[in-house]
Amino acid sequence: MYKRYNFKIYGAGLIITLFLTGCRGPMNSSQNTNTGSGAFATGQYRNLFLEAGRSQEDVDAKVNAVFHQLFHGDPNRHAIYFPAGTNADGPLAYILDVHHNDVRSEGMSYGMMIAVQLDKKQEFDAIWNWAKTYMSHDSPNHPAYGYFSWSVKPDGKPNDEMPAPDGEEYIATALYFAAHRWGNGSGIYNYKAQADRLLNNMKNRKVITGDTVNGIRTVGNLFDIEHKMVRFSPVIEIRDHTDPSYHLPAFYELWARWGPEADKEFWSQAAQESRDFFQKTTHPVTGLSPEYADFDGSPWASPYDGRSIHFKADACRTAMNWAVDWAWWAKDPRQQQLSDRIQAFFESKNISHYGEHFTLDGATLSPRHSAGLVACNAVVGLASTHPRAKLFIEDFWDTPVPAGRLRYYEGTLYMLAMLHCSGQFRVWHSR
Repeated sequence: MYKRYNFKIYGAGLIITLFLTGCRGPMNSSQNTNTGSGAFATGQYRNLFLEAGRSQEDVDAKVNAVFHQLFHGDPNRHAIYFPAGTNADGPLAYILDVHHNDVRSEGMSYGMMIAVQLDKKQEFDAIWNWAKTYMSHDSPNHPAYGYFSWSVKPDGKPNDEMPAPDGEEYIATALYFAAHRWGNGSGIYNYKAQADRLLNNMKNRKVITGDTVNGIRTVGNLFDIEHKMVRFSPVIEIRDHTDPSYHLPAFYELWARWGPEADKEFWSQAAQESRDFFQKTTHPVTGLSPEYADFDGSPWASPYDGRSIHFKADACRTAMNWAVDWAWWAKDPRQQQLSDRIQAFFESKNISHYGEHFTLDGATLSPRHSAGLVACNAVVGLASTHPRAKLFIEDFWDTPVPAGRLRYYEGTLYMLAMLHCSGQFRVWHSR
């Protein structure tokens, strides 16, 4: 939950006026733009690197090199994937937030998604086994029953047993993809059964009060039923609100097709609610979204970090989420307008030097040029209509793979974006 909030603020507000311009597995990728039906139906996934003039050979080599560095590179400087022995269910491994020296459900879920997209079953199963062994709550009396601790130590001891719903969202979807790509095994490797159970808990789990490592907590479901939106936290003691970057309508559409029958209509409605929410929570000129927001889209100032009303580390993912939704489903042309708007803003800030944190009206709060934000902004090209999108792809291609102490968050975003931009982040259909 309480993630990435130690940042300094620079400068004051500034309004910038911008000119707006407007089967079992997937099929092969295509360089053609979406014509209205989306990649879920057509099986055609754009390769933005090919469109920008790179060769398929170079693209494949780049994707493989990034995966190797982050998963099997130098453990002192490059790797975020760490093998951790075995148990009765097989090999174990975790994704490490190197800077904070903890294991987060967010990173584990990203690691699972990366592995299933690249057909790395060994890595997938090892990460999933570690998450089930050290992060999953299986006691019906525990407040986080059916969920995953958002932060634990590398030895498996919890820092905070409460869930951060973005982790559960990615885990559920990665499990469905694994079931479709590799088939189901037994126990924890019956991927579909595990995904169905998690999805049911995310929507329907009852409120439970009980003891945790950080005291008594009262915890409910991960989605607000009235608003049909993901919560920032299901902890009742925290005022109810959302995180715009947790909204994943592309995934909800899949859950509406593959999840438990009783909830399919809810997930379909949740997808549309998130598409409408993107319009409400983004700034009408810059396209930037806040770190946290109320369900009506207005910025939400956290009591432990008042700067959550600004565009910060979580928020860089929001545009990636709506762009992927457009690429897969092509249901909301407003997502193209949002994509043009936000890329126009970052172009106005100098495409190779813009900062990483901003007020919603465009004032720079942190001038650092973040590889994670560069990666997410490149993915926006899946939905943008303006030729400037190629500039973001080129900037991403030229950006080195994150290394050193910040390689966890930026590295996972970088790898996910590599898959999206190369046409290798795909829907794996049911048999």
